[in-house]
Amino acid sequence: MHNSEKSGYTVWSPFKKDTTYFSPSEKDFMINFRVDNLIELLEQLKVNGVEVINGIAESEFGKFGWFIDIEGNKIELWQPI
Repeated sequence: MHNSEKSGYTVWSPFKKDTTYFSPSEKDFMINFRVDNLIELLEQLKVNGVEVINGIAESEFGKFGWFIDIEGNKIELWQPI
């Protein structure tokens, strides 16, 4: 269980072996960072040539966005509500 009110914490969440959630990365993991302004950060990444993917998703937990880093890892950015 998580509490987005805390100033910082670590969550480890396993996925099913056949998940496609980490695509287009070929890695079997993904890193997630909590951010203050998702839209602004994604725009800064695009301006600097970073491959931003999948647009922005909103849920009851907040907003999510993704990019691929220079090593091919999918990085998830999370802006809590």
